[in-house]
Amino acid sequence: MFVPTNTKKALRRVILFLLRNNIIAFILGFLLSIYLTGALWWNTDWHFWLGIAPRENSVFAMTFVYISTYLSLRSFSHYLGKLSFRYVIPLFIFWFFVSIVCVLILRANYSIYYFAISATVMLLFLLVSTYISTVGKKQVIAYVPVGRIDELPDVHNIIWEKLKSPQKIDGNKYDMVMADLRADLSDEWEHFLADCTLQQIPVYHSNRLLELICGRVKIDHMYENELGSLLPSKNYLLIKRWLDIVLVLLSFPFVLPLMMIFSLFIVIESRGGIIFTQERVGQGGKIFTMYKFRSMYAGTATDMTTHDADSRITWVGKVMRKTRIDELPQFFNVLKGDMSLIGPRAEFHKFVQEYEKEIPFYHYRHIIKPGISGWAQVMQGYNFGVDKTRIKQEYDFYYIKNLSFSMDLLIFFKTIQTILTGFGAR
Repeated sequence: MFVPTNTKKALRRVILFLLRNNIIAFILGFLLSIYLTGALWWNTDWHFWLGIAPRENSVFAMTFVYISTYLSLRSFSHYLGKLSFRYVIPLFIFWFFVSIVCVLILRANYSIYYFAISATVMLLFLLVSTYISTVGKKQVIAYVPVGRIDELPDVHNIIWEKLKSPQKIDGNKYDMVMADLRADLSDEWEHFLADCTLQQIPVYHSNRLLELICGRVKIDHMYENELGSLLPSKNYLLIKRWLDIVLVLLSFPFVLPLMMIFSLFIVIESRGGIIFTQERVGQGGKIFTMYKFRSMYAGTATDMTTHDADSRITWVGKVMRKTRIDELPQFFNVLKGDMSLIGPRAEFHKFVQEYEKEIPFYHYRHIIKPGISGWAQVMQGYNFGVDKTRIKQEYDFYYIKNLSFSMDLLIFFKTIQTILTGFGAR
């Protein structure tokens, strides 16, 4: 059947509009994966589903999966933009697994056929909608060339356009406007920004927008009164503490046998103790003892830093460092309350003293507990030196400022990716 070209283009525009509108896409996905699946499998009258335990439980469980995955993807796109597409499948599997575990713990009846069909439809929809809304679109950002707007990051899904004059712009051409709102803007530019707001064109302060794009809080652009915006939520810190304890205890049936195996490998390869301890700086600047598997020959760990092809590292140690297995004993630090599973890297006291002299607000990173993994570790890897630590500090500040369950979940997935790829291995 022949379809005119104009009709195809019009249909494509309608589909793109529907899937790029968050509210419409959410409702459409719910209808397809939850309601339509039940209607085809059971009955078109959804009242007929309620009151029958297996059907009711299955619908509620898959609704939980859909809402949790959708909201997590929205949060991930806030931090990652286009790259959030990579996490559709991991996020879906995570929330589906949580749902199944809850159903089994509660011993609730469920329909395995509905689970299978609904999960398939849901995953396909999330993949297609996320691809269209993130990957298939480039954002055009116009910026006002006034104030502290430094070198703009080269991001493949963003087109930067410099505004030459404060003249009215086409709202269909630009996705947003960026300006340094703390700069001494002329009356013409201020009128221009107000006009953009009236046209429903989003106007962002340059510092905040560049933070979102780069995943870093620029220290050079910070002011003393901005530290208040970096205060983490006390409620989430309490939840985070309990999550750390529960997750560590749940992991022990898998982690402890692995630790025993590598403990045996360490003893067989070289003499010396199994556990290596180091004094590190924790929350509030408190010194604590951090545990690690010994990855060097005994008596050679005099230098605090390591480098590629370091002859002090044993063969087993290279494997453990590559896969981060050497950090598994830090699970006991987490149980003791010295560390968290996710947070800024715990540094040596000597390094902290040096960095506090060179880097503004460096001590502020100690407002939360250090972590086994963290935003700076998965984004930058392990680096030393003042210049690289400045960048690491910017990542740490970004994490503290955006501390949330979604952020921690994102770091969890990126940590797995880091382990598999060996990124930043020492």
